[in-house]
Order: sequence, then structure tokens, then C-alpha cells
Amino acid sequence: MSERKPAPPGRGRAANIFDVARLAGVSHQTVSRVINDLPNVRPSTRARVEQAIAQLHYSPSPAARALVTKRTRTIGLVTPGISDYGPTSIAMHFNFAARAARYAVESVSTPPADPKSFRAVVDGLLRQRVDALVLVVVDVEVLELVRNLDLSIPVVIAASTARRSPGIVSIDQYRGARAAVRHLSEIGHTRILHVAGPRNATDATERVRGWRDELAEHRLEIVPPVFGDWSAASGYRLGTELDIEPGAAVFVGNDQMSIGLFSALRERRLRVPEDVSVVGFDDIPEAGYLFPPLTTIRQEFDTLGGLIMQKVLIAVEESNPPTEDTPLPTHLILRQSTRPVDD
Repeated sequence: MSERKPAPPGRGRAANIFDVARLAGVSHQTVSRVINDLPNVRPSTRARVEQAIAQLHYSPSPAARALVTKRTRTIGLVTPGISDYGPTSIAMHFNFAARAARYAVESVSTPPADPKSFRAVVDGLLRQRVDALVLVVVDVEVLELVRNLDLSIPVVIAASTARRSPGIVSIDQYRGARAAVRHLSEIGHTRILHVAGPRNATDATERVRGWRDELAEHRLEIVPPVFGDWSAASGYRLGTELDIEPGAAVFVGNDQMSIGLFSALRERRLRVPEDVSVVGFDDIPEAGYLFPPLTTIRQEFDTLGGLIMQKVLIAVEESNPPTEDTPLPTHLILRQSTRPVDD
């Protein structure tokens, strides 16, 4: 007498875990262990279950997985509600790294300088039972808030700060700024102005600090910086107001403001680099195609995104607390917007 096979799921109904169990001849608990890659399942049994899953085109729901593993394989990502190159690049490359690790990302944006809104967004993600939080922080006050969060899940913060801690990952804005100023000093500039980002921005704070310290080391005059808002429009406005003469140099807080500065200097009949050397920060894709091509500081956002995900995986899957990292290095990219003073 031949063995009777279980009936397939009815037409229009998706297979469930019990259908898989009947077809494989095991309990639904065993199917669950195979689905969630848990130990203590014989290889032959695992093979039968996997064959049944394939035959029935069974796809376990995230909710079912979460009940067994107590994990949703979802990470909450909070980003500032701005389109600036740095934060958007961090978010993009983190999403790539999370997808490669088979994690979903629940992304929420919040006003960049509003601690109350930031906290409300974090609370909302916690209610969704995410496995970890990644916070991209660009404001000094918001950074102080997130430093003091006491949560039951791992938190990784992407932010620029002089105060290092295990939960924070960053790119070294301070040393990047020093490299920019050092380059300008080495090619003979003694008056190096700074067009900075917003006063409350974490990146701008570190870049101002690096600019100031490098000038002090070379015993050069420190002219108070002027502050923009990262936009080309603010770079243009500040460029029309700068007290600048031929032979000077400008370290600009980002490439977008450098674009506006170029336009303002051109209107003032100051040539770059013949009269004024300019160094930007970020190395946006357009930087090499400006006229002249922009000397700038490159940040490796793809590496940062991978590092953030690595910290998340260690905390979630290995239950190990994050360790303190050295900020990732930047790279000086030499192009035609700077040249030696004596040329």
C-alpha cells in the first residue's frame, strides 16, 4: 500500500508552517528551527524541511520569525531632515550594508536641530520593536540628548565630536580640516580664512577647531570665521563680504559653499587659483568638474556605512557591547583650485 501524501494548500491560499511540517513529516517546531537557522536539527531533517519549503513556495512572515528569535531583523534609522551630501551619503551607504546583511531598515527623518522631535521619533521606532537604532546626528544639542539615552536595545550614533565613546562612529573632521590648512600653509599662504558651516553643526564645530589649531601651530593669523548654512547661496553671500585680497586663501566648510564662493570671487574679479586658493570639504561628485576643479577633503562614506552596520551586528547577533573606534581618516584631493603663492 503506497504512502498517502498530504493534500496541498487550497487554491488561492498561501502555504503555512503546518503545511510545510506535514509535507516534511516533522513538527512545526522543527520547521521553525530550520527557518530561523537554530541548532540541534539533523542535516537530513533540515534538507527535508528545506525541500518542502521550496516545493510549497513557503515564505515565513517577519512576525512569525520574531516570535521565535525575539528579533525582527529590522533596524531603526533616524536621519536629519536635510538633503546635505554628508548625512544623505551616510544613510545611503548604511542601507546598502544593512541589505547585504539581510536586515531591513525603517528610516525616519526629523528636523536636524530639534531634540524633542528626535526623541519622539526614537520612541516611535522602539514601539515597532526594532533590533537596534542608528542615529545620524548633525546638531550639537541633539548629540547631547542621544548621548544620554538609556535604551534596552543597541544604539550606534554617527556624529562628529571631540569626545569619543564606544557608541559613536565618525569620520575625522578635525584632522581633515588640519590637512586642508596645512596644504595651504605649505604652498605659501599666510592668511587663510575660513567659511564655516552652521554654528550648531557638529561637523562645522570640528572643522573650525581643526582650522584654528593648524593656524596656531604655524603661528599664522587667526581671523574669526564666518558661518554659512552649507548651501551654495550662503557661500556666495559670504564670498561677497569677505575681507580678502590677492595672495590669500580660503578653507571652505563644504564643497557646496565653495561653489557659491567661486561665483562671488569671479564677480569681484579675483581669480582662483591665481589670486586666491580655495579648498573645500566632502569631495562631492561635481567637485572635479568645477572651473577650476576643486581641491577638497574626501570622506569615505561607504566605509562609514559598513562600520556602522558592523557595530550593529556585533551588538545584536553577538550580544557584545560596542568598542571605541578611531575616527575614519579623510584624504586630501589635490586639484587646480590651489597653487603655490610664488607661481
